[in-house]
Amino acid sequence: MAAELDAAAGALLAVWETAREQTASPLSDAQLRAVMVVERHDGINLRRLASRLDMLLSSASRLCDRLVAAGMLKREPGRLDRREIALHLTAQARRLLIELRQDRRRRLAEVLAGMSGQGREELLRGIREFDRVARQCEGPAEPTDGRPTPARPSFRVAAEPGVRRL
Repeated sequence: MAAELDAAAGALLAVWETAREQTASPLSDAQLRAVMVVERHDGINLRRLASRLDMLLSSASRLCDRLVAAGMLKREPGRLDRREIALHLTAQARRLLIELRQDRRRRLAEVLAGMSGQGREELLRGIREFDRVARQCEGPAEPTDGRPTPARPSFRVAAEPGVRRL
């Protein structure tokens, strides 16, 4: 089943990548992932961002330096600990994500228009269930009791808050 899904998902991933290439061209894949994580976890600190991206702290720091220089991220002192730096999206990054999503939805709509109503409903139902289970596998973004965050699977869900998928 996993191999069949992997093969069938190729077209969906191609639509996603084409939209990314057309819209988010100033950002690398890693930079776009970082921007999406910061969007989902506004105020995230660098250590947690590095963990979410499966990066070394030094690599995540350099990535954020480039995003700050590009006008996509801003750093602010943390609310609870002023020594900690909180990451936030800029208006420019938010506009870029809106443009990316609009292009991606337009491309998806073109493909979905060729599907039967039943096929669209089944696809949506399956994707929603997949999303729910994948989020459960992902675990919490931050430790809730002061202990280190347990190891997570090697995948991350690039979630989009408030977005109804497909």
